[in-house]
This record gives sequence, C-alpha cells and structure tokens, in this order.
Amino acid sequence: MKLISAICTPLDDQGRLHAEGLRLHLDDQWQHGIDGVLIGGTMGLLQLLADTTWQTLVHQAAAWSRGRGEVLVGVGDCSFDRTRDRVQAIDTLPIDGVVVLAPYFLAFSQDELAGYFEALADVSRRPVYLYDLPGRTGVKLETPLVCRLARHPNIRGIKVSDDWSATRELARGLAESNAPESFRVIPAQALLVDVLAREGIAANLDGIFSLAPAWTRSIVDAVTAGDQAAAADRQRRLARLFEAVRHPFPLFPACTAVLNARGIPGTVAPRPLQPLPAADREQLLNQPVLQELIADAAVVTA
Repeated sequence: MKLISAICTPLDDQGRLHAEGLRLHLDDQWQHGIDGVLIGGTMGLLQLLADTTWQTLVHQAAAWSRGRGEVLVGVGDCSFDRTRDRVQAIDTLPIDGVVVLAPYFLAFSQDELAGYFEALADVSRRPVYLYDLPGRTGVKLETPLVCRLARHPNIRGIKVSDDWSATRELARGLAESNAPESFRVIPAQALLVDVLAREGIAANLDGIFSLAPAWTRSIVDAVTAGDQAAAADRQRRLARLFEAVRHPFPLFPACTAVLNARGIPGTVAPRPLQPLPAADREQLLNQPVLQELIADAAVVTA
C-alpha cells in the first residue's frame, strides 16, 4: 500500500511560511517511509493561507521533495477562475498532480461540477485529482459524475474523504461503467490502514499520517510481514492518537502542540485559530499515546 500524508503548513507568528518547520515536517515524512505528500490540502489549510504564502509553500515543498516520492498539491477554491489561477501558477513545478475540491460557498449542480472539473483538466499541465469532501464543501461528487470525469484523459483519480462503504460503492460503480483501470480511487481511512492493506488497496491518504509517519508505515510493514496481531496493535495505537488530537481540543492547535513537541517548529493553526492554553497543551501531551509518540518518533534532522 502507498501511504500519502496530507501535511500541515507550519507558519511563523506573522502568518508567513515557517521554512524550517516545513523542511523538518517533510523530512519526517520521507525519512520514515511515507510514499507521497499532499501539500495544501485540508490538513494544510489552503483556504486560510495568503496567496503568497500558498505559492511559497508549494514552491519550497516541491523543491525539497523532488525525487523522494509522489507530490500532490491542493488547488481547490470557490470558483473556476480562482482555481484555474492556482493551477496555472504552479504548472511548471516538479509535482505529480493537482487535487481539486468541489467549489464551495455556493451550491452547484452535478452538471455544473462536471463542466468545472473538465475545464480545469483541459488547462492543467499536471494530472488532475478530484477531491470528494462533502463534510466541508457541502456537496457530494456522485458516482455518475465521477464515472463521467474518469474518462477525461487528464483526470487521473479521486481522493474520497467519506466512509469506507461509500468509497467501495464508488469503486464498484466505476468498474461497472468501464472507467479506465488506471483511474485511482484513494481513500482517506486512518482507522483502517491495516484492513485496507490486507485487502490490497493501492493507496491511503490522511492527515493523521503526517503526525506519526513512522507509526503509520509500521502498520503496513506488519501486514506485509504477515504479522496481523502486530498490525492490529499498531492500528489501535494510531487510532488512540487520532482521537487524542481531535477530542476535546480543537484539531489544528492540537496538531501544532504535537508537532512542536516532536521538534517541528511553527504553528499549523493560522488566525483566527488560537494556540492551546498552556494547561490544555500539558493535558494533551501528557496522554500516554502522546508520550509514546514523542519518545518513539524523533524527527530526523540530518
């Protein structure tokens, strides 16, 4: 299974890119066995970044990641013009694809979305990946729409941030429509890494992987070695981490505290998000799963 981390975006106190934080965050992925990264996705909070910060992020991340694994870049915005401008701003970079959300803020029909994605794929010099995130965009990319788009020669796959049953149904619908076999369905299933690895699913993409890349890789390694008990145990550990950073604290301030504790500087919670109060940070980092992560998964800085 190919593991793809949706990375965070480390920022300084002025909301600009924290270059050293980004370098260490990326090195942490590549040196601990992650196969690819999504830059400026939901975990990277593209929509909260200044345009100049986003461009600096993408340029530096692409340069530092070149030759180390798959590099995907989030470009989805509210309209065709805004998303097209993002696509064209980075179309000469050494990246493997652009990842496009359904446009948000206004509601669009499935036919309007089809025209939107097809027109972007026509102008992009890089492969286009759809991004189905109904919980954030308020719109579901329905199976007939995805089957239509899968036939476009420059639309190469879809990241599905929905439950696993919905992802299975989409894959089945694509197969029944005779969509190209090369069209990738990439789930976001942090809690099913071991299960999907056993099933032979080709890739899994999630933000929690970026906090603990070594732990995530160790799950797949155990499955590959045939040690299902170890894989299940490591999966439970990742699930505990997943819950620790999501409840009861706000996600991105919690992620900042975890990355900082692991030696990766900067904040990944841009304003108007606020850092965790000291007492909350201490409570979070004192949880046994966090203590284990901090001790086990030191950032490699060489």
